[in-house]
Amino acid sequence: MTAVPSVSAPAPVPPLAARARSIGGSPVRDILAVTARPEVINFAGGLPAPELFDAEGIAEAFRTVLAQDAERALQYSTTEGEPALRAALAQRTTVRGLPTTADDILVTTGSQQALSLLATALLEPGDTVLVEDPCYLAALQAFGFAGARVVPVPGDADGVDAEALEALVAQERPKLLYTVPTFQNPTGRTMPAARRAAVAEAALRHGLWVVEDDPYGELRFEGERVPWIASYDGAADRVVLLGSFSKVMAPGLRLGWLRAPAALRRACAVAKQAADLHTPTVNQLAAARYLTDRDLDAHVARVAGVYRERRDAMLAGLADALPPGSTWSRPEGGMFLWARLPEPYDTTALLPEVVRHDVAYVPGAPFYAGAPDRSTLRLCFVTQTPEEIGEGLRRLGEGLKSLQTDVSPTRSATTAG
Repeated sequence: MTAVPSVSAPAPVPPLAARARSIGGSPVRDILAVTARPEVINFAGGLPAPELFDAEGIAEAFRTVLAQDAERALQYSTTEGEPALRAALAQRTTVRGLPTTADDILVTTGSQQALSLLATALLEPGDTVLVEDPCYLAALQAFGFAGARVVPVPGDADGVDAEALEALVAQERPKLLYTVPTFQNPTGRTMPAARRAAVAEAALRHGLWVVEDDPYGELRFEGERVPWIASYDGAADRVVLLGSFSKVMAPGLRLGWLRAPAALRRACAVAKQAADLHTPTVNQLAAARYLTDRDLDAHVARVAGVYRERRDAMLAGLADALPPGSTWSRPEGGMFLWARLPEPYDTTALLPEVVRHDVAYVPGAPFYAGAPDRSTLRLCFVTQTPEEIGEGLRRLGEGLKSLQTDVSPTRSATTAG
């Protein structure tokens, strides 16, 4: 009879990489999961309004591509992206004031992938990255995952402060500055031309990369368009411009792009080969067909008109919903509004009570790379109708009033952020 060997306790598997252990998930997505009940009016998301998608136009583009060239549409593609789409993106960029060729463009699987590729191509563990304060949350995650040291640049309602940027560049010797200069997430603020020029000048003088993320820029309701930082003198060889169809066409297509100098663009292409080889061919060809057959600018104008009505509805109801002493922004476009409650309100601590009133927001604290302002919160105004926004703000007001916190008796609608 063969003896059965004794089985010792199994050894543990090796641990996760340090970067995976140190970087948490997205607080925004965690909140969305908690507030997924249909009765909740959710101002927490960053989702475009689905009823405004040109579903028929997109479906027709897919039908045409699959009917005319299915073998190509369902085949592998080049890492850099389908030539027809790159050419169309280059033309749109050129028309908007930044001369661009198809060879300047790398198509990515959403602009979020562009951030990951840039982090891979540019950053060594310990490198310093400058960011806005507060900053787009997923950018903080991407840079943190790369092991970067993330340093916030002080700013105000117009974005990063030029003098503070100069001082930090000289002191920290950063690799790059990340900015969303138009209708920023989370604050909704827009950097004026003079500050953009100062950013371009600092990048030129100090040898700094600038990552200019522009997912919301076409969603302008009022005011004049401000040129991209990438279009300023001397900026062409050190500014990476990111774009996306997620907010103007449909996020489910996962189509973004970056415009970058040749050496950096090639490095990002190599990183993309290791990540996903290429962005789905059929989605790229359908987007290119849509741009040929449909008027995307007219569609965006219609969407922006609806979003403006929803922004106005939120602005009209904030004074009654927020406690005395609160301030909030008045964005000229985009999807978000930023509010600051008076001390001692802590919007993270308050959220569970507010959710009990079937309404939700995103606390501001996760958007800060440094010490957070815990009295801040982000409200998305595009996913609900004006009537739903009014009801949601009523619930928000009830939730906040139920906490009976002592605050200053003055109320203000000045710009926050």
